[in-house]
Amino acid sequence: MDNDDPLEPETKDESDTVSARQSSDETLYCEAEAPMAVEKEKPARESSETDLEIEDTEKFFTTGQRELYLEACKLVGVVPVSYFIRNMEESYVNLNHRGLGPRGTKAIAIALVSNTTVVTLELADNCITEEGILSLVEMLQENYYLQEMNISDNDLGLEGARILSEFLQNNTSSLFSLQLSGNNFKEESAELFCQALSTNYRIKSLDLSHNQFSDKAGEYLGQMLALNVGLQSLDLSWNHLYIQGAGALCSGLRANASLKKLDLSMNSFGNEGAAALGEVLRLNNSLAYLDLSSNNISNEGLSKISKGLELNESLKVLKLYLNPLSMDGAVLLILSIKRNPKSKMEDIDISNVLVSEQFVKILDGVCAVHPQLDVMYKAVQGLSNKKNLFTWTSPVKLIQSYADQHKISVLDFFRSLNPSGETTMPVGEFRKAMIQQNKVPVNRYQVRELIKKLGEKTDMVDFRTHSSSPRLQDPAGLQVGP
Repeated sequence: MDNDDPLEPETKDESDTVSARQSSDETLYCEAEAPMAVEKEKPARESSETDLEIEDTEKFFTTGQRELYLEACKLVGVVPVSYFIRNMEESYVNLNHRGLGPRGTKAIAIALVSNTTVVTLELADNCITEEGILSLVEMLQENYYLQEMNISDNDLGLEGARILSEFLQNNTSSLFSLQLSGNNFKEESAELFCQALSTNYRIKSLDLSHNQFSDKAGEYLGQMLALNVGLQSLDLSWNHLYIQGAGALCSGLRANASLKKLDLSMNSFGNEGAAALGEVLRLNNSLAYLDLSSNNISNEGLSKISKGLELNESLKVLKLYLNPLSMDGAVLLILSIKRNPKSKMEDIDISNVLVSEQFVKILDGVCAVHPQLDVMYKAVQGLSNKKNLFTWTSPVKLIQSYADQHKISVLDFFRSLNPSGETTMPVGEFRKAMIQQNKVPVNRYQVRELIKKLGEKTDMVDFRTHSSSPRLQDPAGLQVGP
């Protein structure tokens, strides 16, 4: 039996099974029972308390976390989730896809009111409805430890958006990351969220992907971005912003100085939207990550983006995958980076574009000026009939050989690349240092392979990765020793 299975299906009412498990329940819940409550006068602050509290407030604060949750389950009439019981003292709790429903969510919320360990809570795909959302926001008004919450794919709709927006307008919790993907939010919901976020500076990361935002939502979001000074990451992928919505969004982006990461993939705004974004890139100096994948941007739109990149001093990652681009557009793009001596661009994804050897030569010249740059493209035309540009000695073997010859550890070699001497380093800085160092001759393709082994998914390379062996291991994985 899977240890993560609940004691019973989570959405099942206790009333349906009480006769079958009455004797065992007496044992299960006996430790959660308390003596008969004595009426007490509550402090003044409790006038604003929610219905999440257990009736006896003394027991609410003295009962253990497990016992409190069991009592809450008994109170609302649901079967406890064994995974939550086992992990409620961990910092990360994943309750995705467990069919909690609104009452199961309420039991979780009751237990979390006084919880001081859970920092990240996953509740995606649980049919929690408006009632469940209400329980969660009431909990957040008392809990000052929870920082990240995922309530995606719960079909919350307009009423759920209304409850959340009211909470966000008066947010005093520690919550800074909120995932709301796939909740059937439409234009009216966008208006509510944007009104709340125009004055809420606590939320740093917001995921609104896979909803139904269109042109009008783009206007609301643009107005919010022009005023908000706290949001750093916004995911609007898989919506329907189209041309007008993207243009309105860009109007707000021009004035925004805090947003660092923006995902607009799968919105079909075409070359007109790309032109508006090109103007944003010309003026905005805070955005570092921009995903424009699958937006029907052709070479025409890419030329507008390239113009903006000639003056941009902040963007590090640009994703253009699955747009109808050709090699000519790709050349315009990389030359715009070369013409900008202050460009910080590190990663460009055009991995559906087939390029020529001439493009590779141009890219070599661009990378000579910007050694931190890496461009992902599909392949080089006619490579099978010519010299294979991608035949090289494993960088792992080269570094190990150098370390052996000079009687140093591989970790010492990597530390020598970092001015601070630390064992972690941003990907772009590591790429630049590897290209510029002269101890181990490597090209950018070898460096790319090395970064994959050192953990590029975190935007940092960690020299201690797989450090159980004193030697590098290839190709299974990179291992460095002390």
